[in-house]
Amino acid sequence: MNHAEWLSSRDAEAPPALTTCARELLEAHPEWEQLSRVDALIEASEALLRRVLEGGAQARTNRANALHLLAADACVTWAFEAAADDPASIANRAERATMGIAAIAAEFA
Repeated sequence: MNHAEWLSSRDAEAPPALTTCARELLEAHPEWEQLSRVDALIEASEALLRRVLEGGAQARTNRANALHLLAADACVTWAFEAAADDPASIANRAERATMGIAAIAAEFA
């Protein structure tokens, strides 16, 4: 099962727009299939966060970017859902995700 298929199999309670946004991004990056599911989802969250920040302050207030920001958050949540299969790795994965997000924020500061 690829990453996009795994995402589609997750909780049906997630808003379809969030799942669709994340799934389309995963499908647009077949190279991420070489990554673990956790790392692919973190990559997706970082890509979505960059989309929001690249648009500047005015763009951050529009609905499309709000969707991207919410989908970025959802990708981090799904990444840790996937990481729960290997509890010993969660601390390292959390540090990697935090450092990646902080680096992106610093790029746009």
